[in-house]
Amino acid sequence: MKRYKKIIEPVKIKIKVGDLVKVRIGKDKGKTGKVEKVFPKKRKVLVTGVNVFKKHLKAKGKEQPGGIIDLTKPLEVSNLSLICPKCSKVTRIGYSVGKDNKKYRKCKKCQEIIK
Repeated sequence: MKRYKKIIEPVKIKIKVGDLVKVRIGKDKGKTGKVEKVFPKKRKVLVTGVNVFKKHLKAKGKEQPGGIIDLTKPLEVSNLSLICPKCSKVTRIGYSVGKDNKKYRKCKKCQEIIK
């Protein structure tokens, strides 16, 4: 019997690189961090200082000694909430069209535009 990979359709992720986010679910619940990288096809986001694991490396000659390194793994987008830079509250993200017919992200609580 063959096993097939579950196909995840890419979704428009409202969280961008450089945003400040707060973790809602998981072992790092309540921690905040800045978004380093976004993986829209996997629906995951890499956040600094959150979801850090230890990895044991085997020595590979004199150039690469063995040891234990810290490895940051990506989190599901659904487990994160954006922190508004204006009002500093955890918020959802909405969209509005400006005067120049461009689409902007906005905070649902204070209605300010998020860059």
